[in-house]
Amino acid sequence: MAGRNTTAGGEKIATPTRQMRSLPVRADRTNINQEIRARQVRVIDPEGTQLGVITIEQALAAAAEFGQDLVEVSPNADPPVCKIMDYGRYRYEQTKKKHEAKKKQAAFKLKEIKVRPKTGEHDLMVKLNRIKEFISKKDKVKVTVMFRGREIALTNMGRSLLERIATETQEIALVEQFPKFDNRTLFMVLAPK
Repeated sequence: MAGRNTTAGGEKIATPTRQMRSLPVRADRTNINQEIRARQVRVIDPEGTQLGVITIEQALAAAAEFGQDLVEVSPNADPPVCKIMDYGRYRYEQTKKKHEAKKKQAAFKLKEIKVRPKTGEHDLMVKLNRIKEFISKKDKVKVTVMFRGREIALTNMGRSLLERIATETQEIALVEQFPKFDNRTLFMVLAPK
């Protein structure tokens, strides 16, 4: 007797596989209503009073009675804690909290200023003004001295140039990373005070 994927002559044929459809994946992974898999849950009503530990069917009925959703707020508890609330409003408040937390984080950028060991006096003053401008905007500044060809012999000039920049900006900036040699460049990082 031939199997499902073979013909009467024993040749194999290709049969299309049926793709199973899955529910759309939410990024927050909060279970609501019928997605809650626990048999029993601890339920809190919209006013904040506990209804106790009840079966999921009773909890869904209570949520329907209030005309709101049953939202699993603490899935790792035993039994899981669910709250009867408006899920759309809950999501809105969660995104609002995330946005506020992100706003309070200290966001800074690392700006880079490149100079050469033989940079002229006026050009150096322009670069210093740019460094002061970046630091006043609370950004960190990486000052790089680039050496080309025979300039590699002028590492002392490069070091003294970085020291001069550090002293010129010492009232508004701290040296976060002291001058360090990397390949054919010498660099240091300044951070706002």
